[in-house]
Amino acid sequence: MDSDVPLTTPSPSTWRWVISFLIVGACWGLTTPFMRRAAIARDKTSQPPRPVTTDPNVSWLKRKSWGIIYAVLDLLRNPAYAVPLLLNVTGSVWFFLLIGQAELSLTVPITNSLAFLFTVLGEWYADGKVISRGKGER
Repeated sequence: MDSDVPLTTPSPSTWRWVISFLIVGACWGLTTPFMRRAAIARDKTSQPPRPVTTDPNVSWLKRKSWGIIYAVLDLLRNPAYAVPLLLNVTGSVWFFLLIGQAELSLTVPITNSLAFLFTVLGEWYADGKVISRGKGER
């Protein structure tokens, strides 16, 4: 065994952790309003007829299962939903890589708080929503 080789690897810099937390928070938070808006838009448009979902001769379970499958496929075919979903899942992969190296008791609350912050920013950008106190509240 060579005595010049260190036994432990140096820990990553603080900036790496900060950037990683920000990436996960942004991927989770910024994509949520856009996915919600695309799903609502999908529900407002007419869908092609799908006889298997309305045929009374088909079992209830099979009708519901095909209805869910068609809904998922319709959303995944829509780039307005699929692109934010891909970014959101990328954030989840990044998060699992992050919790393998970072302190779990810090990683989870920091990333969830940042996701909430980015969700608020995303809703402001996508829908013009603003958090404000209602009249009569103190």
